[in-house]
Amino acid sequence: MSSSRRSFLRPLLPFALLTAGAAYALASWNWCGRWEERTPEVLSQVRGEGPLRAGAAKVALSPPYPVVVAGYVPPRPEASQAELPLHARALVLEAGGARVGVVSLELLLVTPEITARVRERAAKAGVQEVLVVATHTHSSFGGYDARWAAQLSGTGRYREASVNAVVEGASEALEKAAASMKDVTLEVGGAADAELVHSRSGGDVPDGQLTRAVLRGAEGPVAEVLVFAGHATLLGRQRTLLDPDFPGRLSALREEAGSGVTLFVQGSEGNATVAFNEGQGPERALGFARKLSALADGAAPASVTEPVRLAFARVQTALPRPDSSRLVPAFTRAAGDNFLCASSPREAEVDALALGPLELLSIPGEPTVGAGRALADLTGATHVLGLANGYVGYLDTPEKVREGQGESRRQYFGPTLMERLGTAARVASGAVGFSPIK
Repeated sequence: MSSSRRSFLRPLLPFALLTAGAAYALASWNWCGRWEERTPEVLSQVRGEGPLRAGAAKVALSPPYPVVVAGYVPPRPEASQAELPLHARALVLEAGGARVGVVSLELLLVTPEITARVRERAAKAGVQEVLVVATHTHSSFGGYDARWAAQLSGTGRYREASVNAVVEGASEALEKAAASMKDVTLEVGGAADAELVHSRSGGDVPDGQLTRAVLRGAEGPVAEVLVFAGHATLLGRQRTLLDPDFPGRLSALREEAGSGVTLFVQGSEGNATVAFNEGQGPERALGFARKLSALADGAAPASVTEPVRLAFARVQTALPRPDSSRLVPAFTRAAGDNFLCASSPREAEVDALALGPLELLSIPGEPTVGAGRALADLTGATHVLGLANGYVGYLDTPEKVREGQGESRRQYFGPTLMERLGTAARVASGAVGFSPIK
């Protein structure tokens, strides 16, 4: 470098250092403020007992092409078509005057905005409460989450058209399900194959349990609900075609075989990775779907005697202040906290749904196997579901968070997240009468 150029740049050095220091100080200022602490509040509850009625429907989603493929950090491809159609599937249940809907969406996640709009439309169709879940498909479309962190880490640039596409599909499925109610019986069974999944981060190992609930009418099955825990990531990254991955293929296989509209619901899948490597891309997803379908066939369901209990409770809780200490270097901790604060909800919803012997606790995030077991022990739930009615990220046990182990390395909040959600879970489970652990 010439001496004249050095002479020119030398006076700029203090200015550059001052600017960088000011930017660091500004980013490190505590912009989060004080986060509220309050007792969890029951927002709504319905309860009934009696003969069971049900209706079900599925509706193809209409992504606003071209649309970003959600599921991974940038760079993300855009898709102009789908390998297979994406669907919204809905089930409406009724017993003793209580009417509750369940919607399974072939998406990466759902948001409170989507849930609220679907519930508003459902109320006009006479559905009192709705549980909205995502299959956690990492090859579906994005653009429906307005939070900065979500747009950056998984769902891409926010677009109102994406939100509308999801809401329209989910609402139409619910309305059609509510219009097709008929008398049904309930059958529940289960089977497990531990070799189908493994833990990607050590610690508690997934058990490969699949639970099957059948709503059977006089002419055959009306609907089937399958609960299983496993990340839907079999398609890999950088695909330019949207795809429902193994959950969509599993539902389609079951429906073609006469099982009625089949809703796939994720359990505690935070650290559960599919252990199946036969084939590539769509072939691999179909192979695993066939494995799960065979497992479902072995989950011989037993009839539940009437009257059938149906209850639902929705509880709201305040969230702790975000904690980026496991996500960023120590010297950027304050800036990381500020970024999460601007992108994180200050409250979350925890729901409980009782259907006969099934006592389902739903969490707006990705609970690990260990977190799911802890919540089940705390509430008496038979199943802990993830990716329901919102998204607060991963949920691992407080011990893992303090150690910086397991999925806590991806968790947006500190160890108190489990405490807040656990307290809300106890309120929700108590409101619907879960059976306590003895």
